[in-house]
Amino acid sequence: MAQQNDFSFNVPPEFEKFTKNIRLIIVGVVTVMTIFSSFFTVETEEVGVIMRFGEYVGEARPGLNFKVPFIDQVEYVPVQRQLKQEFGYRTTSAGINSTYAKAGYVDESLMLTGDLNLADVEWVVQFRINNPYNYLFKVRNADETLRDVSEAAMRQIVGDRTVNEVLTVGRAEVASQAEILIQGMSDEYELGIKIEQVVLQDANPPDPVKPSFNGVNEAEQQRETLINQARADYNRVIPRAAGEAEQTIQQAEGYALNRVNTAQGEVSRFNDLYTEYMKAPEVTKTRIFLETMEDVLPKMGKKIITDDKGNSVIPLLQLQMDGAKVNNQNNN
Repeated sequence: MAQQNDFSFNVPPEFEKFTKNIRLIIVGVVTVMTIFSSFFTVETEEVGVIMRFGEYVGEARPGLNFKVPFIDQVEYVPVQRQLKQEFGYRTTSAGINSTYAKAGYVDESLMLTGDLNLADVEWVVQFRINNPYNYLFKVRNADETLRDVSEAAMRQIVGDRTVNEVLTVGRAEVASQAEILIQGMSDEYELGIKIEQVVLQDANPPDPVKPSFNGVNEAEQQRETLINQARADYNRVIPRAAGEAEQTIQQAEGYALNRVNTAQGEVSRFNDLYTEYMKAPEVTKTRIFLETMEDVLPKMGKKIITDDKGNSVIPLLQLQMDGAKVNNQNNN
């Protein structure tokens, strides 16, 4: 009968103690990691979107929140922060003296206007995320989609206007229409974004045609200056002429009224005289004769008196002088 060999070893107590400590350390580390992965903090301007195996579970509000460790994932969405996208340039450093870079972004801002001219349009879209679920799950990349939508909307609006409208008087209208159009397309695509403002930072003609464009602008400014000067001359001359015409008309009307009133007064006087004449013809006739002579004789100068049977005129006296003497005697 074969003899059975015994290969048992005696484990030192120190090794068993070390192995036990390792197990305790591993359990402690796993416990600490589980505790730390079970809680997360959401900042005041954010919302935490909880996903379990990639599926939307819910939203966590600002503060300390709990999630299933090693299973749930959290995506932080800044719903209270105003975000922006720049077109035609990029801000390299923000501050009191901000710096910008335009190289490499000309394709975004170079556009064709409605009158077949080119315009270099730079703008900013300011927005907020108002629906975190739509922002994360409805579109693959909401930020890139918004950028494409904004550029398409701006090109459509600029293409409906002349270059002068885009560069000068129509800039505010372009920005307003772009905001409405971008918001409509964002709602249609369910981006979960609210457009707050579209700012037209700058709009210029392309660099190769800037000298020609500036020459046209100077000519238009000179034309406006001449038009304003002509209007000023018109406003200075025409009201004066109108005032003089009105004054002449009023003088004519006053003269006509005076003549009418004088004629009416003479008619009234004649009627009164005629009434008195009908009452006493001889007396009235003599009175009229004497009053007439009294009015006429002082204006005659030298007076010559003749009788109806005389054959020659005889200068007798200066009735004017005699009239003066008679007046002096009467005064004495």
